[in-house]
Amino acid sequence: MANRSYTSRRELEEHSFHPAITLLVPIAAILLQALLPKPFPRLSILDLPLIVTIFFAVSRRSPIAGTLTGAVIGLLQDALTNQPIGVNGIAKAIIGYIAASIGIQVDVEALTTRLLMNFGFSILQSLILYLIDSRLLGLAGQHVLWIHELVRAAINTLVAIPIFFLLDASKRND
Repeated sequence: MANRSYTSRRELEEHSFHPAITLLVPIAAILLQALLPKPFPRLSILDLPLIVTIFFAVSRRSPIAGTLTGAVIGLLQDALTNQPIGVNGIAKAIIGYIAASIGIQVDVEALTTRLLMNFGFSILQSLILYLIDSRLLGLAGQHVLWIHELVRAAINTLVAIPIFFLLDASKRND
C-alpha cells in the first residue's frame, strides 16, 4: 500500500537561513542603500532593501514572515533616509506579503519567474510609494515619471538576479 504524505508544498520547500545571513544581509543592503548614493548619485536608482525583501519573502514562503521582514527592512531604511518613518515600511510589508504568497503557489526558483517578480514588485512599490505620499501624507505636487520607474525596475531586476543566486547558496533545508 502506498503511503500518503500530508505535507504541503510550502512545508516541503520552505527554506531557512543561518541567523547571521538573516541579520547581516538586510543590514548590509540598508547601509549600502543609505551610503552609496552620496558619493555615487546614480546608484540611487537601486533599491537593495526591496531586492532582499523579495528574496527572503519568496524563500520562506510564509506571508507572516514576509510581511514582518518587509516591515522591519522598510522601517530601518526609513530611519536612515529622509523619508517619513513608515513609508518604506508599509510598502515593503505589502511587497513581502504578496511575494511570500506567490512563493507558496509558484516555482520561484526559475529565472523567468524571478525576472518577472522583481520587475513587477519594483513597479508595484513605486505605485504604493506614490499612493502613500499623495493620498496618505497629502504631499502636494506628487507625480510619477513612469519611464524612469520602468528603467528603475529593469535595473533593479538585473541587479537582483546575481544577488538571488549568491543568496541561494546560503539556504538551508530544514
